[in-house]
Amino acid sequence: MSDVFQFMKLSRNPGDKVEASVRKIEFKEIYQPLSAVDAADQAGRCLSCGNPYCEWKCPVHNYIPDWLKLVEEGRLFEAAELSHQTNSLPEICGRVCPQDRLCEGACTLNQGGFGAVSIGSIEKYITDEAFKAGWRPDMSKVVWTDKTVGIIGAGPAGLACADVLVRNGVKAVVYDRYEEIGGLLTFGIPEFKLEKSVVKRRREILEGMGIEFVLNTEIGKDVSIETLLQRHDAIFMGMGAYKAMKGGFPGEDSPGVLEALPYLVNNVRQSLGTLPVGEAPISMKGKRVLVLGGGDTAMDCTRTVLRQGAKQVTCAYRRAEAQMPGSKREVQNAHEEGVEFIWHRQPLSIEPMLGGTLAVRLAETRLSCKDPKGRHSLEVLEDSVSLIECDCVILAFGYQTENASFLEKIKPNPDQIMLKNYKYQTQFEKIFAGGDQVRGASLVVNAVFDGRNAAAEILDYIF
Repeated sequence: MSDVFQFMKLSRNPGDKVEASVRKIEFKEIYQPLSAVDAADQAGRCLSCGNPYCEWKCPVHNYIPDWLKLVEEGRLFEAAELSHQTNSLPEICGRVCPQDRLCEGACTLNQGGFGAVSIGSIEKYITDEAFKAGWRPDMSKVVWTDKTVGIIGAGPAGLACADVLVRNGVKAVVYDRYEEIGGLLTFGIPEFKLEKSVVKRRREILEGMGIEFVLNTEIGKDVSIETLLQRHDAIFMGMGAYKAMKGGFPGEDSPGVLEALPYLVNNVRQSLGTLPVGEAPISMKGKRVLVLGGGDTAMDCTRTVLRQGAKQVTCAYRRAEAQMPGSKREVQNAHEEGVEFIWHRQPLSIEPMLGGTLAVRLAETRLSCKDPKGRHSLEVLEDSVSLIECDCVILAFGYQTENASFLEKIKPNPDQIMLKNYKYQTQFEKIFAGGDQVRGASLVVNAVFDGRNAAAEILDYIF
């Protein structure tokens, strides 16, 4: 780039962050967008490494140094076009990816102690500003075919799959049980991380590209899988991982104990005004809430509880802060907003008490020997039990996949061995799958990667 010493003149700038005292009472994104000048300055800090570690650490292998250069030179539309060549949802990944563990963590400047280039903020800036200026994906050279693909699930995997398909002239019809697209992007991620207007705008873009959405439609209930197989040349399943993991201790089903996802979905639907008839809004106003877990979902719950006006919010995690699986950025934000953390605590039981409160028994833990993956196992110190009294407990232990029951109505292909070796193809010849539904709960960007690669295989299969 123009000045290889730019990184020494300017410090890292991911965008101004709203003060904790203000942001913790509102459901709005907490990071302010970069200005054109700031985006160009930050992009100019890039060293244009000959071996771009940021690019390789990115799951979709974004052309990061290349679109940073375009931003520095003010070539916004070209940057947007290049960004979309590898990522179907760049403005969303720019907001929700744990960049500290991916591209920015691998940035040479970060390794050298100068502060990583603000890659996530710039990625968000590119698409946001390009859309505002009128840029849209160029579909003028697409030659439409008579092929159609049915996509089950309008989450990031399904959306990415549809994006690649329509760019190659294949009609993509996306079915989803929810009333809006996005899957967990819409219903699982709170608005202080991803405002829903961003997802709605992306829906408008995708529909403009020719993607059809069939919402409020559950496969196996409203439409049979047999109908989809007759209607389409191939099927992609990207239904995510929604089944909550249990802790396996007494009292998890007690009144006042909630699973993380239903709680988060309820809150988003309150904001969108789409709460189903008969479903009561959940509020934590004035309550003492204990969240069990240490991932991003646990942080989403603690910070949502705060914004609902909880009296006290505590998060208990069985390991140390440094070993939390979620984004360090989100943990820091929770700290700043007033969440109290208890480390090295393993829940043993939840016991209802008189007056409707709950007593949670927690035991201290300590690190023990390493498992085959190199992670320390935990030893529970049974003689160090403490009690925490609270009004509500939220379980945030993560999610796992479930078998699609509607597949039981069709037979696998006995000659699967005769087909091409497609990574994303299931045992059913016309059905492909990817994202969290296959991986288990993972990152949005990993789901995008799977959806795009599955689409490439589907194109080869149907043609």
